[in-house]
Amino acid sequence: MQPSNLLKIESLNDDWRDKDSILLHACFQLLKDFVEKEDLALGNTDWNADEKHRLAKVEIDELYKWWISYTESDTSEEDSFELENNMLIRLIKIRWALWT
Repeated sequence: MQPSNLLKIESLNDDWRDKDSILLHACFQLLKDFVEKEDLALGNTDWNADEKHRLAKVEIDELYKWWISYTESDTSEEDSFELENNMLIRLIKIRWALWT
């Protein structure tokens, strides 16, 4: 993936977005790229090495599935923001596992 300093955020169009929204989309684009483009299943990580790795793999799968089905919510902005924040926190907690 060259150049590695550019991130195409597929879930956003060219319309204006506030940075809080861009942050959500950018982080989950990185996860999506990790799973789809760096071939999570065939990478250098032994997901069965120990409980920490097994749990990280489960979390990666769950977060990826959530993001793939994510749509901007019709619920209250506060409820939507809370859910998105929780998902971002979960992603940050497994950041150590996002390498191939």
